[in-house]
Amino acid sequence: MKILIVYATTEGQTRKVARFMAEVLEKAGHHAKIADATDEPPEPTDFDAVMIGGSVHLGKYQRSVKHYIISHVAELNQLPSAFFSVCMAVASGLEEELQEAEDILSHFLKDTGWNPKATTHVAGALKYTQYNYFVKLLMRMIARKQGGATDTSKDHEYTDWDAVKSFVLNFVGSSA
Repeated sequence: MKILIVYATTEGQTRKVARFMAEVLEKAGHHAKIADATDEPPEPTDFDAVMIGGSVHLGKYQRSVKHYIISHVAELNQLPSAFFSVCMAVASGLEEELQEAEDILSHFLKDTGWNPKATTHVAGALKYTQYNYFVKLLMRMIARKQGGATDTSKDHEYTDWDAVKSFVLNFVGSSA
């Protein structure tokens, strides 16, 4: 199977997830092409399936990923497709936070008109070393409130790589 993975990232975790997904697909005998939504990603019709991902920041996904989806929504709705949402709220495990992440995803899909075959939420990372002073303070305060890591001298990753692998393999297995 020939699979396109389009992603948008703010701090790099979504790119890392997309690359991991491509490795999983390649090891399973598929051909994976990764493209940043801010570049000129290939047309989805050149592929057997498409996976698209973005990260949630201030309740929204990146404009570049939304633009790609809207530009190709007819083709995406005809192909086996999946969306992966990278969101720190998932790491909290709190029902309220999980529901908020689901609501953001639902509104996004409604706004774009896209109906992917599968969706998943992936916990992201606290990239303290990349934040400016004020963002670092804000993220530390949020992390403390939710029981997350508050050591700002290093980054903290919450991504469940086994869950990501299972999602990818289940998606291609059901799309074959």
